[in-house]
Parts: sequence; C-alpha cells; structure tokens
Amino acid sequence: MSLSRRKTLALLGGGAILAAGGAGAYTVTRMPRSAHAPWAAAGGYSDPRMRALSYAILAPNPHNRQPWQVDLRTDGEVTLRVDTDRLLPHTDPFSRQIVIGLGCFLELMTLAAAQDGYGVELDLFPDGEDPTALDARRVAVARFVEGAGTPAPGLFGQVMHRRSLKEPFDTERTVDRATLDAVLGAATRTSVAGSVDPKDIAELRVLSHEALRIEIETPHTYKESVDLFRIGSREVDANPDGIDFTGPMFEAMALTGTFSREAALDRSSLAYTEGLKAVFANTDTAMGHLWQITPTNTRADQIAAGQDWLRLNLATAQAGLGMQPLSQALQEYPEMSGLYAELHDRLAPEGGTVQMFARVGYGETVAQSPRWPIESKIVHG
Repeated sequence: MSLSRRKTLALLGGGAILAAGGAGAYTVTRMPRSAHAPWAAAGGYSDPRMRALSYAILAPNPHNRQPWQVDLRTDGEVTLRVDTDRLLPHTDPFSRQIVIGLGCFLELMTLAAAQDGYGVELDLFPDGEDPTALDARRVAVARFVEGAGTPAPGLFGQVMHRRSLKEPFDTERTVDRATLDAVLGAATRTSVAGSVDPKDIAELRVLSHEALRIEIETPHTYKESVDLFRIGSREVDANPDGIDFTGPMFEAMALTGTFSREAALDRSSLAYTEGLKAVFANTDTAMGHLWQITPTNTRADQIAAGQDWLRLNLATAQAGLGMQPLSQALQEYPEMSGLYAELHDRLAPEGGTVQMFARVGYGETVAQSPRWPIESKIVHG
C-alpha cells in the first residue's frame, strides 16, 4: 500500500501544527538528513562498481524495503543476494514484487556502469531458484566488462528526478496518447501497454480503488504496511526505508501523538478514516494507466519486469509525467484472488502474467525517498 505523503490526515494536520508551537517549533520544521544523503553521494566513488551501485540503490522497490545485499570480493564482479529479513510475506507471499525490485536495481546499476563505458553481463540465479520463495542463494552475478557499455544518456539523465508520485494527480490535465506511447517505448524486455481512454480510466479507477480497499481492510496485509511506517524525521533517519511520513504536518502530529502506528490501526480513529480518504484520492485521480505482461512467471521474467519497470520510471520522468504503481490487485494472497483474476482477464486476455500496473498523470514535485547508504548493503561473507 502506498500512502500520500502530504494529504494524509489533512483534517488533523492543522490542529496538530498549532498544538506543536513554541518549544516544539524546531522539531516540527526538521527534515531528514542522513536518509537523503545517498542521493547526494551517488557517483562519488572511484571504483566503477561502487559508482554504479551508488546509483542502483536509488531504484524503486516495494515498500522501499531496499532488499539488496552485494558482495564485491571478486574483482570486476558484483554478486547480488536478497536480504531475507526485508521480504513482504503478507502482501507479496511469493516475493514476486521483491524480485521485480531487484530487477530495477540491476538495470539501474547497468545504466550507471554504461555511462562509464562498462558493459554488465548478468548471470541470473546461478545456484537455482525457488518460484515460491527467496533464500540465501545468489540472485545474480554481474560481471563488469570495460569498453562494452552503451550509454543511454536520455534515460540515465533522469535518475535524480525519478519519483513514485504518491499524490493525487491534476484531473484538469489529460495525458495524450503520444506521450504515453513514448513512455511505453522505453521497455525492451516485456510486453507493455496502456490506455488514456476515458472509459478505461474510469473503470480502472474503480478496480484499483477496490483493490486498495481490500488490502487495507484485510488485517494482516494492512498491518504489514503500518509496521513499516516511519513517522517523523527521527524515525526516517534511524530507519531510512519503509513508508515515510515527514514534513511539518507529520512532525507536529508525531510530536502531539495525533498520528502513530497505533492510531493508524484503530479503525475508529481520524488517523485511519482520513488516511483512507487520502489514499483513495490517488487511485481516483488516475489520468491513464500502463501495465507490463510476461508470457510466463519465472524469476527471470520477474527480473526482466523490474528492468523494464525502471526504464518506464525514467521515461515518465523524461516526459514530465508522474507515475505510481498500483500493485494491490496483483498481489497473490487469497483475499485478493477475485480482483487478481479480473485484472488479468482485462489486461492479459490471451494469457501471461501482469507483473506491474500503474497510474499516470501530472502532479506536484515530491521529495526524494529515504535510502540506506551503499556501504550498509555490502556484505563480506
């Protein structure tokens, strides 16, 4: 579940900010510091692998779990494993979305390496794979080949501008078909499609709204998200992952106790009811949709979906569009099975797996997502 950074609990925010005046004013205006430092540090390494990895950690990934671990002990290689403590067993029981996030990481690493003239040869799941679970086995071995890289400056130039826009879109600004087609053209490995037809938009808004409602009203899937809330700059700097809530409104609400994980779980609270309105404002303002399909659902397919998802993210930034994944209807837990089948029947009537589904539109500029530094992701054994 993706929650709006600015509009959530709007009715509560004004009163909380007033209550946090005086001695609390400094705390209210604080913003995360170390959590955003990896964005400024990207590219500032002499080793080409570290330079590429310092960009790769900025890749989109589910619930911002940043589940990557890298081993650099072999010269010229990067070995990627998954941190199994960072999975999402309730909303992503087979870790399909986590693997897509790893594909995003590998593609951004590859694009960054190419800027330095290095090609990257990938050996995926060299120790074998389990289609139902992830474990300590290697996800990929990436070999850096000097002189073999083909830069893609148009896409790579958008790395610092890429965001998942978790805010309502401007419903007065339509997305034209040519702009959407230009975005879809960035994908190279998976089948991609999309629509800006008003009838499709209306119907897919309803479907994605209902999927979000199911996720929130299913206790174990909702709690998985709430457990990952990071409320206020102190929490975000201490744990720069998960779902962050920062800015004056959330700082004030954290200071006054108006917004907390406990309040978010209380279905009778204003924190819950206003939060629900805020997230529905996102699904309900979609101005177009796009999706990815793979013919099968192997781990390699999921990596490919992630590689193209990263490229689609960069292409939307290049086009000046906002994009937000709407993953709820694609999640493989029993309570979502009806909408999972409905979305597949609609988007992939000839078969295959819909790997990603997103809304597009025009919206406001949002801040960078928090990140752990690359040094924290390097393992030595």
